[in-house]
Amino acid sequence: MKQLYDYSGDFDPSFEHGRLSKEGLVELLHTYSDYIRRLDGHWYLSVMKRCGNDTAFACDSEVWERLVLHELKIARDILNIKGDDAVAVAKVFQVSPWFWMYNCDIDLKSRDHLIITYTSCPTLFALEKEGAGREQQICVDLEMKIFMKMAHFYNPDMKVNALKLPPRGGPDDICCRWEFKVERKK
Repeated sequence: MKQLYDYSGDFDPSFEHGRLSKEGLVELLHTYSDYIRRLDGHWYLSVMKRCGNDTAFACDSEVWERLVLHELKIARDILNIKGDDAVAVAKVFQVSPWFWMYNCDIDLKSRDHLIITYTSCPTLFALEKEGAGREQQICVDLEMKIFMKMAHFYNPDMKVNALKLPPRGGPDDICCRWEFKVERKK
């Protein structure tokens, strides 16, 4: 069966995603991950416009705290990402379609020590452009909640520390840097 990258020909009533080429599937995943990011942003802004930022942030936090657990279960069950260390968290960062839209450096210092640095973040760039000062809520408060959920999914003793947070010193500065660490009892 011929794999598709270009579906510009005739309509195929028996179309299945499994017929797409690897390149086509990867491009589609990247496109849909950006779509999800945009959907999240527009949803937040719509709620904020109608109900205020406090309500929008409360709803966003509730949704993401639930969805991150769903995403972690998908990674565990489909890709067999298991463990009680920073390696499992690093792998989730690698495979998550949500993180594909961000440029991140993943520095695995050891099995129990991970540093992740966001060098490009469309969410932060949009918040900076907006100029309303919501970086604290989104980039600090919400991210810490999400990252703690990720860490504790694999190990309830894993710590998450923010090493560098917005505001940035300029357009060439990194967006943020986070540490995930397990200190084993000897």
